[in-house]
Amino acid sequence: MLEIKTHKQPSYVIILLILAAEAVFILPFVLQRIFRPTFLEAFAINNEEIGYCFSVYGIVALFSYLFGGPLADKFHPKNLMAAALLLTAIGGLYLATYPTLENLRILYGYWGFTTIFLFWAAMIKATRIWGGINKQGIAFGFLDGGRGLVAAAFGSVGVLIFSFFIDVDISETNLTDRRYAFKQVIIACSIIVAAIGLLVFLFLKPLDVNNTDEESQGVFDFTNFKILWKIPMIRLLMLIILCAYTGYKASDLFTLYATDVMKYDAIKSAGVGTSLLYIRPIIGVIIGFMADRTRPSLWLVIGFLLTTLSSIIFALGAIDDSTTLLFVINILLMAIGVYSCRVLYFATLEEAKIPIALTGSAVGLVSIIGYTPDIFSGPMFGVLVDNPDKIAGLQNAFLVLAVFSFVGLYASYRFFKISNSHNIQKPSNP
Repeated sequence: MLEIKTHKQPSYVIILLILAAEAVFILPFVLQRIFRPTFLEAFAINNEEIGYCFSVYGIVALFSYLFGGPLADKFHPKNLMAAALLLTAIGGLYLATYPTLENLRILYGYWGFTTIFLFWAAMIKATRIWGGINKQGIAFGFLDGGRGLVAAAFGSVGVLIFSFFIDVDISETNLTDRRYAFKQVIIACSIIVAAIGLLVFLFLKPLDVNNTDEESQGVFDFTNFKILWKIPMIRLLMLIILCAYTGYKASDLFTLYATDVMKYDAIKSAGVGTSLLYIRPIIGVIIGFMADRTRPSLWLVIGFLLTTLSSIIFALGAIDDSTTLLFVINILLMAIGVYSCRVLYFATLEEAKIPIALTGSAVGLVSIIGYTPDIFSGPMFGVLVDNPDKIAGLQNAFLVLAVFSFVGLYASYRFFKISNSHNIQKPSNP
């Protein structure tokens, strides 16, 4: 088993973790989220078809979570994370060739391996080590909030590059022009991802992770899963992550809503998605700070409540192109709810008193169920929004999101109550 020391870590380590944690997902997810209409047009596919690409990713990721968790408890995070970033960037260069739909599915399966098997549990464990005992909320708040800032920066750079290669009004361009401009965006992002991988390999050394007893245990030792499964809060955390991640996946709908309901053009709708990403760092830091002074599960309850209410407002069709202010307010509330839940679900590992040496295995176990939206949410939302009546399709999608958010609200409330009944309190700051 790994022996892990949690003494104070240098500040630049969390910066590297933030850069790496979002960079690895830029190519599979963030680009198509920000440039959703352009992505679909450039690859000549619809929402349902890109949804099935995400399903392939999710299926590969499902097995990757299972095996990647124990792997992260055996090897130094920097080696796993650097390899993942470099391999993901290579996939981005292939994406820039505009592969066929069949090959695009294969590429997403490849990314399911590089971003999850090699990267995910290692990154979560490295963040928990950095946060120590008393600053889990801040650690994961910085991580997720910083990821939002990195994603926003990638989005802004992407929009800038895309606009640079579109030298006329976008309404006057043809598909060939837009495909060429978007190709430059993909190539630039791939190069940046590879560069971050190199930085991680060179500088993510201070994390003190000592391998012991390696010969007596195999790399993939699953006995810890039996121990973890007996903890009730681990099972609730599976459900919490599933619902929170479904909400995060539904943030892909924001740019579609801006385009189909609010009547924004491609650049303006991409700007909506990018603007929301700039809110994410503020939410992450504030929520993380508050969670360290109360309890992460309490703020999960609040986050799910906000997501449920704002989803219902969208589902009722109360917002259209004549209610711009209401659109801005409601999408802001939903962003606060979604990002709050995303910030804190792994911060609860300390609240549940999971041994830090089992972090990789715990992350792998809860992720097997928690991240199944990678399999079903893409096709589910794709089928809903590809309704001939686009507005009705989006309303139905937000109704489904409201249901998931309500389930997450219940699960997080149960987690909070169990935490109270077991008298699990955050250790006081020295």
